[in-house]
Amino acid sequence: MKAARATGHEPPPPGTRTHVRRAIALSALCLSTAFAGAFALPGARDLAADARDARDNGRPLLVLYSQAGCTWCEEARRYIVPIAAAPETRDQALFRQVDIDSDAELIDFTAQASSHRRFAQAQQVSLTPTVVLYGPDGRVIGEPIVGMRLPDFYAQYLLNAVDAARAEIATQVQETPHTGPSR
Repeated sequence: MKAARATGHEPPPPGTRTHVRRAIALSALCLSTAFAGAFALPGARDLAADARDARDNGRPLLVLYSQAGCTWCEEARRYIVPIAAAPETRDQALFRQVDIDSDAELIDFTAQASSHRRFAQAQQVSLTPTVVLYGPDGRVIGEPIVGMRLPDFYAQYLLNAVDAARAEIATQVQETPHTGPSR
């Protein structure tokens, strides 16, 4: 996936998918302050179980890498939390947070015991905020979103990245040979 970005300078026609997605992004921006205090991203605990859920539901894992005292991380959460909570988008991905400065226990994608800090190091994530989308196999899908790129478009970057990850997962499922009984 190429880096997600908003395209075009004219507003999309009402009723189109792009129009609806931009409306959701705008709603996320408007509601971000209210939701951010009321809903937090779930901390990653068992990524192997999350990967099974992702596989069963054909969706990616969106992981926000954060750390204590990171004001840009809090800003990123202001955009991600409403997307994770909104009925229109909450089932499009699993949303998790990994704190790169925390020794909280974590089960990684290979079902091995680790910690948030060690997992972030293994993933070579050292800058925060960083958003990474993972497929059901634990592989990174697309390019990570590092930092707060143009806050006016951040929600759209996230939505575009989730859409691209879902499309890639759907393609992988279609390419997987059928191994069940023939009909």
